[in-house]
Amino acid sequence: MTEEYLEDYAQLQSVRDFIRWGASRFAQAELSFSHGMVSALDEAAYLVFHALHLPVDTPESYFDARLTEREKQVVAALLKRRVVERKPAAYLTQEGWFAGLPFYVDERVLVPRSPLAEWVEKQFYPWIEAEQVEHVLDLCTGSGCIGIACAYAFPQAQVDLSDISADALDVARLNIERHAAQAHVGVVQSDVFSGLEGRQYDLIVSNPPYVDAGDLNAMSAEFRHEPELGLAAGQDGLEIVHRILAGARKHLTPQGILVVEVGNSEYALTAAYPDLMFNWLEFERGGDGVFLLTAAQLQDLPVLV
Repeated sequence: MTEEYLEDYAQLQSVRDFIRWGASRFAQAELSFSHGMVSALDEAAYLVFHALHLPVDTPESYFDARLTEREKQVVAALLKRRVVERKPAAYLTQEGWFAGLPFYVDERVLVPRSPLAEWVEKQFYPWIEAEQVEHVLDLCTGSGCIGIACAYAFPQAQVDLSDISADALDVARLNIERHAAQAHVGVVQSDVFSGLEGRQYDLIVSNPPYVDAGDLNAMSAEFRHEPELGLAAGQDGLEIVHRILAGARKHLTPQGILVVEVGNSEYALTAAYPDLMFNWLEFERGGDGVFLLTAAQLQDLPVLV
């Protein structure tokens, strides 16, 4: 795509014009939409609204509003960055969404996009009783979005956000402050469970690295902007999951549950543990590859690491 073609927006006037133009440029550039948006049109609309300081649910009655010359320049510049840099939109706006909540994100953490949001909103019913949840761990937390959403779902609980990455925990702290959750959400630097000795939880939820070597090599340019530490998990995608399964039993209360997203590594996981009856969660809004195990199920689990 030539720079001249990206400059060809002089005749555009309205919000609707720029959404259409952006979607066309995105489609022509064959961008990947795997970071929360489902189409070129959705992502173009999101970026246009952001550039104009409008909410994502802006009514359609605004779509025919004409932009000032300065607004045109700002909107076009942001749309052009998406094409030229191939960064996920969330990194351009420094904002991602999870469970209907906004979070600060940058290239120190993955862009929030887990289907786990649906189950957080449901308080993992009927697997646990919400009022009995006193301690929650968001393992491999990244931006902190899952754990902070859990703090909303279980307001009486203390929530730990843990990650091996000091950079990720710096982002998580920003989000704790953004949601004024300092009173009952804290961070712990930990390589899986190594920094959590003696702590037990009613709920451990994790979206760990689970991308196998083949899938990692095949990822689009957009994924190259994300920290590889948050994606790569060895040849079969189970390097971290094995460690989570091995350590979870002593960090769960007797009635506790472990919930882990493994994505496409689901099939390798079931092959590795043929005698373990994983509970694979279903999603009304789309998604798969998330298992749930109770503390009792983990008691006799063979250690594979």
